[in-house]
Amino acid sequence: MQLYLEIDESEIEELHRKIAFNVKRKRLEKNISQMELALTIGHRSVSTIGKIEAGLENKHYNIETLYKISKVLNINICEFFR
Repeated sequence: MQLYLEIDESEIEELHRKIAFNVKRKRLEKNISQMELALTIGHRSVSTIGKIEAGLENKHYNIETLYKISKVLNINICEFFR
């Protein structure tokens, strides 16, 4: 059994980009603005979602936020990882 798994940082960065791209794509398919999404999931501003979608400041979604977004968009959370 391997006790330590080496994962290249670029692999993690690519995963974050894929998730952000898929959240944005699904959001746009549902005609929901960044502001509407932010307010619906309990954020007071659009800045975090905007930064994540733009790939700024190494921001990314946590699992709780992805779960909330999946509920707002009425999709399975797995869609963000494909």
